[in-house]
Amino acid sequence: MSMEQRPLGRTGADVSVVGLGTWQLGGDWGDVSSEGAAEVLDAALDAGVTLLDTADVYGDGRSEERIRQALAPRSDRPFVATKAGRRADPFEAATYTPENLRAWVDRSRRNLGVDTLDLVQLHCPPPAVYSDQRVYDTLDGFVADGSIAAYGVSVETVEEGLTALQHEGVQSIQVILNVFRRKPLEQLLPAAARAGVGILARVPLASGLLTGKYDESTTFAADDHRNFNRNGEAFDVGETFSGVPYDVGLAAAREVAAIAPEGATTAAFALRWVIDQPGVTSVIPGARNVEQVLGNVAAASLAPLTDGQLADLERVYDERIRAHVHARW
Repeated sequence: MSMEQRPLGRTGADVSVVGLGTWQLGGDWGDVSSEGAAEVLDAALDAGVTLLDTADVYGDGRSEERIRQALAPRSDRPFVATKAGRRADPFEAATYTPENLRAWVDRSRRNLGVDTLDLVQLHCPPPAVYSDQRVYDTLDGFVADGSIAAYGVSVETVEEGLTALQHEGVQSIQVILNVFRRKPLEQLLPAAARAGVGILARVPLASGLLTGKYDESTTFAADDHRNFNRNGEAFDVGETFSGVPYDVGLAAAREVAAIAPEGATTAAFALRWVIDQPGVTSVIPGARNVEQVLGNVAAASLAPLTDGQLADLERVYDERIRAHVHARW
């Protein structure tokens, strides 16, 4: 099945406008069996997804290993983006040494069963890392020796993304972008486009809020970050519901659902909004089952949003969401 493909920065690779985030296939979202993970990956690839996004810490390497297993029998190899740096212990800038970066990259190469990683992204490191020339020099060395084909960064804040853009080796920026998180549209996406740097949009459904399937009585498992990180206890709260207070997000999501056109799910509509933003290469929603995969992929064939829909979504953001998130990230 064909899907629109876009060039990922200057990497020379084209990737599908809807990718697959695989945090769910490693952990922190409740348990997903190895069989379930294989079904999700196969469904995505069969539906035309050519970008998989993972990280070495998703299930302590389980997500990467499951990707290797799913790809082994296939002739069509997608672009696999992984991340490094959250294994740092202690989690501080001084731990991002050439030796540690080498160990993390080599471990991901083993997990994924490849000599050359398609893309390694610094995984939301401490802010000082984004301006540490030694880190970029080390990554440049990995490109030179063939350990990685390209590198990028995953950021929490717009400021971190703009800092990373000052380093010409950076090929991609991964950032939270959705109808509840619009700040990257102002400076970061235009700056990345000028630099020829790809944008991967993560948390595009605000951890599921924008599926329209949650309400005040929804509960989440103890090992699901939407339970244990609700107030940022484990990592940046912006990763959970995009940093939007749950009750605020529910009310806003109901308005988004009302704006979505007939015949389109709230999720596909919200993903289409991301795909349509100038500068976005790919949106990378996660999925726990085949139904979610197919629902996400449907966004690629939706019509672009109308001016009226765009204005209505902006109004929801301004009235309900902006005060909670805009100044923070």
